[in-house]
Amino acid sequence: MNGTREIIVCRSHYGAGPDAGETLAIAVEAPIAIETNGIAYAVMMATPIEIEDFVTGFLMAEGLAAAGEIGDVAVHPVENGAWGRGYVARVNLPPERLSLIVERARRRTGDSSCGICGIEGVEAALRALPPLSRQSAAKPEAIRRGLDAMGGKQRLGRETRATHAAAFCDEEGVLLAIREDVGRHNALDKLIGALARDGIDPAQGFVVMTSRCSYELVEKSVRAGIPLLVTISAPTDLAVRRAQAAGLSLCVVARDDAMLVVGDTQGSDERAMPLVEP
Repeated sequence: MNGTREIIVCRSHYGAGPDAGETLAIAVEAPIAIETNGIAYAVMMATPIEIEDFVTGFLMAEGLAAAGEIGDVAVHPVENGAWGRGYVARVNLPPERLSLIVERARRRTGDSSCGICGIEGVEAALRALPPLSRQSAAKPEAIRRGLDAMGGKQRLGRETRATHAAAFCDEEGVLLAIREDVGRHNALDKLIGALARDGIDPAQGFVVMTSRCSYELVEKSVRAGIPLLVTISAPTDLAVRRAQAAGLSLCVVARDDAMLVVGDTQGSDERAMPLVEP
């Protein structure tokens, strides 16, 4: 499995000079069919690397299983002629999860890892999130260290300029894991799955992402037990409200010189959520 491939392109200077041929590394995007207990559950479009991590994190985000309930993931390539290769990922969950699998598989109609496809009704889409058990103890300097460390580890991003990265750092800002994908949701699913498979406690660190802070990323972070989410772009209104309701700290528009710590917009004094426990 490879996350990139090369194509031949022609560099045009808009008529100001001679055109020149060159190679361009592009990110691979392929269908990944997820089968749980022999039932076709979903087909996702993702970069086909670290599929085992992706499936683990995706099933956790879907609420189908806890980390310890997910068995070995068997990945099988499927050739599709001119359209290239796809993959089938098969995994078994405990028998008591079967009724939920069948119910959710019947309703699923989407093909992205946004965390909302297949959910019926507004109430179900905005169901209450479990409150986080602790706040992050990471200081601003640790977040800056994490940002710097992530920048040097984005192999796919450097090659293609077309992928997102999700990195997990401990509370001192030491990077412990990073995953990349064409989809920001997929990158976070892969990261959450990697933490679960490696036995790393997500409550003891924070996540940094090369994307905007969207509702889906907040949902996945809270369900995984991550207390702090840092993104390089701005949040949406729903992301902020859902994060505040669950106690997830947000730092957004995080750049080399500064970041924005999201405040309690429902309060009277507009205070920011604390980055360090009192």
